[in-house]
Amino acid sequence: MHGFGERLLTKPNERDETIGRQTESRLPPAAAVIAALALYVLLPPHLTLGPPWLMPVLVLALLVPLVVVGPMRLGQPPRVWRTVGIMVIALVNAANVASLALLVRTLLAPGNKETGWGLLVSATAIWLTNMLVFGLWFWELDGGGPYSRLSASRRHADFQFPQMVTPSCAPVGWRPSFIDYLYLAFTNSTAFSPADTMPLTGWAKALMAVEALISLLTVLLVAARAVGILT
Repeated sequence: MHGFGERLLTKPNERDETIGRQTESRLPPAAAVIAALALYVLLPPHLTLGPPWLMPVLVLALLVPLVVVGPMRLGQPPRVWRTVGIMVIALVNAANVASLALLVRTLLAPGNKETGWGLLVSATAIWLTNMLVFGLWFWELDGGGPYSRLSASRRHADFQFPQMVTPSCAPVGWRPSFIDYLYLAFTNSTAFSPADTMPLTGWAKALMAVEALISLLTVLLVAARAVGILT
C-alpha cells in the first residue's frame, strides 16, 4: 500500500511543488479534543474520575502548547510533539473508558436511582466521545502519523481509503485529513464494521475492534437499560 499519494503526482515539477506546500492544521483535531472535554464535563460527577475539572485541566495543559506551535509542516521534527499528542488522546480515551465503567457499575448497583433521560444523556456523551477519540487515534497513527503522511517517503498506509483505490476521483496529491478519519470512526461506531475504508494492518484492525466493542457495549447495555426505564 506504499506510495498511494505519490502515484497521484504524475509530473515531477508538480510533485515537488505539492510536497513543498504540504501542511496540516492542528485545529480540527484540537477542536475534537475540546468537544470531547465538553462532553466529559457534562457527565454527572459520579461518572468522572476525581473532580470534573481535573481531566480537562490536564488535557488542556498538554493541548495548548500543541496548538500554539501551529500547523504541522513537512520536515519539522515530530518526536516531542507527537508524544504530547498521543498523551492527550490517551488521557481522553482513559477518562471515557472509566466513565463507561462507572456507568455500568451504577446500572448494576442494587437500588440505583438513575433516570431514563439521565442514562440516555450519559450514554450519548460517552458514545460521541468514543467516536471522537478513535478518530483522533486513526489520524495520529495511520502511516506513521500526520508528519509521515506529509512526506513522500512515509511508511505503508494502515487504512485504505477509496481515493487510494480510484485515484482518478481524487485531487492531485490527495492525502487523508482529520475529517476522513473522523468519518471512519463514525461509520465504525454505527455499523460496528468497516464501511468504505478498510483496515490493512493488525493495529488498525485491533483499534477498530475496540472502538466497535465500546460502542456496542454503550448502545446495548446502557441505552437499552435507559429505554427500559423510560417504558
